[in-house]
Amino acid sequence: MNAEAVVRIYCTSQTPDYDAPWQAQTPSSSTGSGVVIHGRRILTGAHVVANATFVQVQKIDDPTKYTAQVLGVCHDADLAVLTVDDERFHTGLTPATLGGLPALRDRVSVVGFPVGGQEVSVTEGIVSRIEVQRYSHSRRRLLAITVDAAINSGNSGGPVFAGDEVVGIAFQSLRDAENIGEVVPTVLIQRFLRSVAEGKPVDVPSLSVRVQDLESPTLRQSLGLPAEHSGVLVVAVPTGSSGEGVIEEGDVLMAVDGHDIANNGTVRYLGRFRTEVPALLGHHFVGDVVSVRLWRDGTVVDAQVTLRPFITLAPRNRYDVQPRYFVYGGLVFQPLSRDFLATWREWWKNAPSEFLFQYWAGMPSPDCDERVVLSQVLADELTVGYSKRNNELVATVNGVAPRNLAHLVDLIEGAEGKLEIRTTWGFLVVLDPADVARRQPHILARYRIPQDRSDQLLP
Repeated sequence: MNAEAVVRIYCTSQTPDYDAPWQAQTPSSSTGSGVVIHGRRILTGAHVVANATFVQVQKIDDPTKYTAQVLGVCHDADLAVLTVDDERFHTGLTPATLGGLPALRDRVSVVGFPVGGQEVSVTEGIVSRIEVQRYSHSRRRLLAITVDAAINSGNSGGPVFAGDEVVGIAFQSLRDAENIGEVVPTVLIQRFLRSVAEGKPVDVPSLSVRVQDLESPTLRQSLGLPAEHSGVLVVAVPTGSSGEGVIEEGDVLMAVDGHDIANNGTVRYLGRFRTEVPALLGHHFVGDVVSVRLWRDGTVVDAQVTLRPFITLAPRNRYDVQPRYFVYGGLVFQPLSRDFLATWREWWKNAPSEFLFQYWAGMPSPDCDERVVLSQVLADELTVGYSKRNNELVATVNGVAPRNLAHLVDLIEGAEGKLEIRTTWGFLVVLDPADVARRQPHILARYRIPQDRSDQLLP
């Protein structure tokens, strides 16, 4: 293996503050690992450089830290590529070679710089599984390689070698398990590198439809599905998804991209592994057209879908973007998202139940593509009596349900005479737009809010 191509990455990052979305948290420092590949590029994990403000890299045999720039990031697949302009960094450096997908029980070496020491570390193990796993960085379910080699903090982002070739990038370890780590396969790496080089979207596409397994014989019989066919039942097709306008609720999705779907929702991937449909889409780009086969009303329907990014009502983890917010008369509004939920400690059990329901079960529709939260009520003479109305979903503005945050802004700014905001709990907030116009500058100044809305909402 080419261990000399492995580098240590030093990152200073600044994470947005979703408690006060107009500001950022204190800058923090972290380290990770990476590997130099052809084209004078450094491959690493997206989580290593997420929200980065300054990045440096260091070679194994050189104490110098070289300033690096981020060329591209795919947060979906937890991948990033960096470059260093300083010629001294590249002197005497032989890039590592990317290989293919390993076989089960292949021996691999995880190389990187875990915390607790300065020298490069090598841990060895074997490939134990190749299947779709949930990526903790993006919450996406994508193809991953499982190895029984230690992946620790600082080690992630580094290469995993099989012989002399890199077969993946280490990105996470499994909780409650010893020496079980996950690796991004080169299938996703090559797709990412091509997307950066050719200017294609880096997002990993998804059908984004909600499905149910058809292992129940009674359920299959009720759908009239013949015994020679198999698939999964489509229970919802969100607005904006790849399936919109092609796949319908109540269809049985029998095949995708020429691969038959079993009744338990799995496909035969590369003729070698049985795993889930997202493994197939990891070969494609947003905008690609793939075939689907459906069972609808007793007939087989062959159709094509144009792939779009993964969508959900409440966005999963977001990085390298600023929060969207709107402050009006001391009321602070922002979209419901996982980043906002994470302001609660152990958010999955402590955040408000209606937030959690919308996060897990909510789906975009023509009437609503994001839920808006009244997240804070800043103390002022305008907001006396409303202090307990924080952390509630907005139901209506003057009787109209907002489709998203931008629509809420339009509804509020278009109000005349009186503004009535009702939450999903049924509570009512009433403001006079004339009073808000008078008090707004004082409120923004008192709470050191630079502007009443995020840049994305500026006219």
